[in-house]
Amino acid sequence: MGHGKKMQTAAALVFCAVCLMIAGGLMFGATESKDASENSKPYVAIIAKSTTSAYWKSTFAGAKAAGTAYNLELSFEGPENEEDYETQNEMIRAAVQRGAGAIVFSAVDYNANAKAIEEAAGAGVKIVVIDSDVNSNSVSCRISTDNYQAGQMAAEAVLEAEWEELKVGIVNFDENSQNGQEREQGFRDASAESERVRIIDSINVISTTEEAKNGTIQMLKEHPDINVIVTFNEWTSLGVGYAIEELRLGEDVTVVAFDSNVVSVGMLETGEVDALIVQNPYAMGYLGVEYAYDLINGIKLKETEVYTSTTLVTKENMFEPECQRALFSFD
Repeated sequence: MGHGKKMQTAAALVFCAVCLMIAGGLMFGATESKDASENSKPYVAIIAKSTTSAYWKSTFAGAKAAGTAYNLELSFEGPENEEDYETQNEMIRAAVQRGAGAIVFSAVDYNANAKAIEEAAGAGVKIVVIDSDVNSNSVSCRISTDNYQAGQMAAEAVLEAEWEELKVGIVNFDENSQNGQEREQGFRDASAESERVRIIDSINVISTTEEAKNGTIQMLKEHPDINVIVTFNEWTSLGVGYAIEELRLGEDVTVVAFDSNVVSVGMLETGEVDALIVQNPYAMGYLGVEYAYDLINGIKLKETEVYTSTTLVTKENMFEPECQRALFSFD
């Protein structure tokens, strides 16, 4: 091959190489643009009643698992106490400003949270309620314990107590929280069917361990004939348990409580608590995010009201596999 032909061939090869590089660069740019679009994740805000309890940590663990499965950006927040509906309303409005496609929400106050939820829905944000309902027709889906049935389950546990006459004290949390009121109503309706049950006193306390403990001690001092206490969430359950421990009434008062954490499970073992109605917050968190994904993507929901499982755990059955799964949430 002559020198001129070699130069022509080399030039042709260089030209082809440059063309391939340009083409490759354009293809890379298209791929990069496509990836960037795919990585622009829909944003779902999860606004709970609090963030510190074992119950809500389990809820967030379930939500996080669903967020990973469905490639969503999530935020998790809640007020410092379970009575602060005003902070929740601020969080709702902030989530709308941040561009949330959906809000997964548990209401502190059935009525006082309604306006902020309506405003969010009016701005095009999809609303999924978990755990505690809000008074709004703009909610697309509700996922919770069947609270009325859970209250009836508590009544069934009370009727297993050995006392001939069951003299009951009720310790409930914020009366503006819908789930607590539904649980108490289920308990009252079911227990009214038995002539053994007599409700001696009923109190509502701020949803903290200390307030529940103090309220329980005061109630027992005013009504020393009470031999059964029923209470309806994690913080009040701990408060009642601590009151029974401090007054050394483990042998004299049957306690039926709600939810589980390391402390309340320990109380079940040592006798301050006799039964725990255990919900499934992990499933609520997972399903809440899953349904939010469907709503954002225009997928028709299979159902708009979902009840997650509830398990009655006692000292006798607490080591059975089903009860162990209920007591110790996934993480």
